[in-house]
Amino acid sequence: MGSVGKLSDEQLKSFSSNGFLVIESFYSPGEVVEMRGRMEELLQDFDVASSASIFSTKNQKLTDDYFFESAEKVSFFFEEKAFDDDGSLRQPKELSINKVGHALHEIDPVFRKFSCSEKVSSVFRSLGYKRPVVVQSMYIFKQPGIGGEVVPHQDNSFLYTDPPSCTGLWLALQDATIVNGCLWVIPGSHTNGLVRRFIRDGNGVHFDNPSPSYDQEEFLPLEVEAGTLIVIHGDLIHQSFENRSPTSRHALSLHVVDSDGHKWAEDNWLQRKTAPEPLYIS
Repeated sequence: MGSVGKLSDEQLKSFSSNGFLVIESFYSPGEVVEMRGRMEELLQDFDVASSASIFSTKNQKLTDDYFFESAEKVSFFFEEKAFDDDGSLRQPKELSINKVGHALHEIDPVFRKFSCSEKVSSVFRSLGYKRPVVVQSMYIFKQPGIGGEVVPHQDNSFLYTDPPSCTGLWLALQDATIVNGCLWVIPGSHTNGLVRRFIRDGNGVHFDNPSPSYDQEEFLPLEVEAGTLIVIHGDLIHQSFENRSPTSRHALSLHVVDSDGHKWAEDNWLQRKTAPEPLYIS
């Protein structure tokens, strides 16, 4: 490869056909340790009393103002099963958080370094993006025993541009297996287009269409080692199951759209007060 992170013709063909691409050793063990260590520091400084916001892909009624205001902040979201009936955490906060987002890539210097690296830019140059911007970053914990299910979905549903341009980057920060909640995808499902959108309006947030039913036999598990990057087409159907194992499954998830010739939807849940900086301008 002439440029670090540049995709080969074979990789581009595979991505176009399957809707996803697995790139092993995208970041080194040392770089993975740096990201995980930084998140440990952020969690140590997090005051549980400052937020009891819960994140769930199965219950959108839990969405609150804290979630809506997280687009340009570093915010902490708990697992649904983190609290007792009296509102107390069942276990330490480090084992109760679902995710941290959605502007780690902007605000925190460590995550900015890895989210906006030349490696990441090279991936999007290969995909033909003219002015890519990271619109959302999430550190996902998939906690042992309580790590919540992520139902089948498409990223373009949540982060829509006209025309659609969202691509997800999912970086494993721990080994991801069937046992601890790895990603599952339906290869080629991106060719069927976007099936529904997640809308924000005066009534809060909701989908404009019901969820289709999917044959679970069509899903392929993506078991990967720490440091592996999975590139996900915005229309690819993907999911992950609840983590009932004793092992966590940390990952960094980034979502990127093209801001050149693509209009950000005014009814997306995520709305910013300031425009994000592009990774590059071609």
